[in-house]
Amino acid sequence: MLFTSPEFFTLLACTFLLYYLVGKAQLQKIILVISSFTFYAWNFPKLLALLCVSILINILTVKAIKQSKAGQRYWWATLGVVINLGILAFFKYSPLLGKTFFESGSSVGEYLMGIPLPIGISFFTFQGLSLVVDTYRAKDGDDNLPEHTGSLVESIALYIAFFPQLIAGPIVKAYEFLPQIAKKAFRDIDWEYCIKQLIVGYFLKMVIADNLKDHTFWMQYPYFMELSGLNLMALLFGYSMQIFADFAGYSLIALGHAGLFGYRLRDNFMFPYISASFSEFWRRWHISLSTFLREYLYIPLGGNRKGKVRTYVNLMLTMVLGGFWHGAAWSYAVWGAAHGIALALERFVNDALPFQWPKGFRFVKIIFIFSVVTLLWLLFRLPAFSEVLLYLSQIKNAPFFKGVNDLNTAFFISMYALPIMAYHGWYLLKESGSKNWAIKLEPLLYACLLFMILVNSGSSGSFIYFQF
Repeated sequence: MLFTSPEFFTLLACTFLLYYLVGKAQLQKIILVISSFTFYAWNFPKLLALLCVSILINILTVKAIKQSKAGQRYWWATLGVVINLGILAFFKYSPLLGKTFFESGSSVGEYLMGIPLPIGISFFTFQGLSLVVDTYRAKDGDDNLPEHTGSLVESIALYIAFFPQLIAGPIVKAYEFLPQIAKKAFRDIDWEYCIKQLIVGYFLKMVIADNLKDHTFWMQYPYFMELSGLNLMALLFGYSMQIFADFAGYSLIALGHAGLFGYRLRDNFMFPYISASFSEFWRRWHISLSTFLREYLYIPLGGNRKGKVRTYVNLMLTMVLGGFWHGAAWSYAVWGAAHGIALALERFVNDALPFQWPKGFRFVKIIFIFSVVTLLWLLFRLPAFSEVLLYLSQIKNAPFFKGVNDLNTAFFISMYALPIMAYHGWYLLKESGSKNWAIKLEPLLYACLLFMILVNSGSSGSFIYFQF
């Protein structure tokens, strides 16, 4: 069920009405859980069984950890982590194993490649991992599931299945979400916050991403073989704008919908295309994933506490696994490794330099970081690594300009990229000391965005991160 579909708005309205009519915390949880199950099962009802199994496993694991002695808690937590990762690996990476290690026609290979990828499994599995680890880490008197939240079963079901962020995040950590479970009142809704998130989110998705997708479609093989060098570069730039608008748009919509039910999720994007370093980019892009990997993988591996060489190894391992989290293709691992190398080199250069970069050099660094990040998005658009190499070869070898249609494509992409650049520029304007002036113009800008949603939305398309 898409956030842009009539079915979703019907579900949202009915859930919202019942949620605030019942007025009791226990019933509010039940209503949200039922709506979340309906949302997830709408197009593929069979997948609901997997979500319920995941919830049940995590409920049993949490109960076992909470009721066990200190020495046994570790083993229950380890078992919970292994089972969660095992479910994710089976459904997400079996096709890759079948394709890589078994010959064509092999019965085992065919079986592995035929295993479906349940939508959103990476997101709700990571939340299950967070629940298990946070419960294990909790000290006496610092429980993530205090008594006033009511039933343990309903609280965990709500945390893992909460429909605003179930399919494509943001990834919510247990210690952030569970303490928020309580009775919610209609009068406490922060309408200004919710409306702003929803307007910007729907604008990014429906006006920018959904219009750009009709052009970046031609980046697929073999269509890109017929394009000029100018077109190929314009489409790559357009895809960089599209993937930001699509994913940041989804995240903002999720924040807005969660706010309508009294839950505050953390920002998932913080204007990443103004980053002047790779480390800054990862503090601004998909923040819920980068902080999850940092808290539950990089720091437990030793972080930067065990020497420079170990720090570089930890960075590489974290980023490669982060790449694999995105998809069952070697190109995602290459994407993660490339970012890991960039982060390691950046750290090495900054440590070795005897001076600080001049402030005026920041714009040059922003252009460089954006260019590298955009180039690496090709590994997302073309998961077959051979096609990525072929695309790059075409940029080099194809005629740079083939005719007026090249200019039309470049112009169209530029028109829809302009709001993304203005969006980042608006943030810089407010940060530069012009905040009061910017705030006065905000009502007009939000009205313009709403008008564009109504008159210039593209054809409806699924969110890019649904595939992860």
